[in-house]
Amino acid sequence: MNHPSGDHADATQEIMPMQHLSNDDPEVARIIQREEARMENTLDLIAAENHAPRSILEAQGSIFSTKAAEGYPGRRFHAGCVNADDLESLAIFRAKQLFGADHANLQPHSGVSANLAVYFSVLDVGARILSMKLSHGGHLSHGDPSSVTSSCFNFQHYGLDGQTERIDYEEVRKVAEDFKPHMIIAGASSYPRLIDYQKMADAAQSVSAYLLVDMAHIAGLVAAGVIPSPVPHADFVTFTTYKTLKGGRGGVILCKKEHAGKISKTIFPGAQGTPSLNLLAAKAVCFKLAMAPGFKEEQIKTLANAAAFAAGFEDKGYRIVSGGTDNHLVLVDLRSKGLTGDVAEKTLESVGIIVNRNVIPGDPEKPDVTSGIRIGSPGVTARGMGGVEVARIVELMDTAMVYRDRRDALEKVSQEVADLCQGFPVYKAHRP
Repeated sequence: MNHPSGDHADATQEIMPMQHLSNDDPEVARIIQREEARMENTLDLIAAENHAPRSILEAQGSIFSTKAAEGYPGRRFHAGCVNADDLESLAIFRAKQLFGADHANLQPHSGVSANLAVYFSVLDVGARILSMKLSHGGHLSHGDPSSVTSSCFNFQHYGLDGQTERIDYEEVRKVAEDFKPHMIIAGASSYPRLIDYQKMADAAQSVSAYLLVDMAHIAGLVAAGVIPSPVPHADFVTFTTYKTLKGGRGGVILCKKEHAGKISKTIFPGAQGTPSLNLLAAKAVCFKLAMAPGFKEEQIKTLANAAAFAAGFEDKGYRIVSGGTDNHLVLVDLRSKGLTGDVAEKTLESVGIIVNRNVIPGDPEKPDVTSGIRIGSPGVTARGMGGVEVARIVELMDTAMVYRDRRDALEKVSQEVADLCQGFPVYKAHRP
């Protein structure tokens, strides 16, 4: 069965007017409208996604989309950049203010490009880097064999304690002493616990290595001050703006001032040409909104909702990786239910609940199958949902997964999901 999130969903109210696009290319306009309808009519539990405010979307679609401005404020390779300079300078000021950083480079197009820029700014090809295993929660750009990073640098990986499923800092220290890395990476894409940045910094200092913290997933939580910041401890901090930070897509590098010049040269002219000024505009808005009074409250609620998801699934007999969560995401081990992540992902999507299959530590399944799913709370939190709604979502997810072969059960779940979505719209009607 298919959840009513595509062609048959109500797409009459556009998030942003598309008069010109509808005239010039109605096919693309219709696809965008279908995506708007899908977003409104499904529950997004992807930990790497969120719902950006309309102001972010407007900034991304602004006239800055076509402006060429290679270089940096006051040092451009094109004329007519006075407004571009003002925009980028404002965004940099806000980023430094928000995160308490010495320096900020906002030109990276993504988190991966931000990480690559850090590597190449201070390391030679073939340098040794220590990072978390992808199968234990790390990221592809932290040296996975499928990533270009693995062919440029010599990576070694640390893992999680087999019992606690948390970072074993003694192991990190021991591996660092044996491997003698030039850089240590702290950060992950599916690690539900806080990271002790001081211990990671101590490990790095013990072998005279740089410390890079990739906080792509948790930047919004850090900005709000609801979890500890890595900025005081790290040489470099990278992140994206479209996850918990609720901005548009794009990468950011924060660093200590002694590294600012190397980072700037590596980004331009080293790895990129003209920056996407429309994305810089969106980043500026994003940072301002993150300093607004309501942002911290939403991030607190994001944490509470994630904890509620963990508790709810545990009550239903699922094993929660590491026993819970300290941030916005939950890893659910499905093996006790005789399920794979692949089956769960497809079943849940059919009823309008969007998750991703995810490997868990020691996963016996292939990466495209997995034994777990990753659940994120930012999307439902942005819609205004709280503990009551999360408990209901857990109930609906469990019903769908347990009765995945019963069409009547799935149809009932699908309708309840649609009702929930209608009660908590992303952009329509009464919501600002």
